[in-house]
Amino acid sequence: EIATIASSAGLRSPQILVGQRRPFRAPHHTASAAAIVGGGEPIRAGELTLAHRGVLFLDELPEFRRDAIETLRTTMEEGEVVISRARQRVRLPAEPMVVAAMNPCPCGYHGDPTRFCRCGELQIARYRGRVSGPLLDRFDLQVAVPRVSARTMRKATPGESSKAVQRRVERTRAWLTSDGPRASLESLTEHVTPEALTLLELGVERLKMSARAYLKALRVARTIAALDRSTEVLPAHTAEALQYRVLDREPS
Repeated sequence: EIATIASSAGLRSPQILVGQRRPFRAPHHTASAAAIVGGGEPIRAGELTLAHRGVLFLDELPEFRRDAIETLRTTMEEGEVVISRARQRVRLPAEPMVVAAMNPCPCGYHGDPTRFCRCGELQIARYRGRVSGPLLDRFDLQVAVPRVSARTMRKATPGESSKAVQRRVERTRAWLTSDGPRASLESLTEHVTPEALTLLELGVERLKMSARAYLKALRVARTIAALDRSTEVLPAHTAEALQYRVLDREPS
């Protein structure tokens, strides 16, 4: 499927065409909605389809045109792009892993322990408001990544190898075979302990999370439990899942 999309789009990557590597797409923030979703005459696949079953990386997310990134909302839920014209209606597969990055504020130093942030609260709110809440809700993980010093990078010890991570991911997927990307609430809560569910619901109420964000956090907790080789979702797993919803919190 990946090779068919790449071939029809005229891509010449041998590794993708023979199925040895998944696609990685990183469009510039000036890309139009048609470039992201697809379109034109004749209809051509956009970045969402070209990254199908691979990674779509959106750097500087708030700098993208609003109409371009808002098209992600339906696609991230449905897993396909529908392009309608007067005489035709085309459905294109679009199930990439969407990864995005953004600064905490326009100057980039909000919350930095060593650099002074020059942005006011209104500037920060306006900057973050460029990305709508419904779109942010569709990201399973929202993680703050602080600046790392040069000394820390120099003294960093090697992490896990890609092969070791691959084995953990494959094992976890085997544990979660019954949980599809659109699993029901009943199936997701089947193996959650009452204490863990109470903690999760308390966090949802305090953070005023949406129903979609609640399901995302529940799914992440299930994944954390599987990575921990636990047959049940425990309070520690739901607590960690709530930590990955940083954009649901009020800015300090």
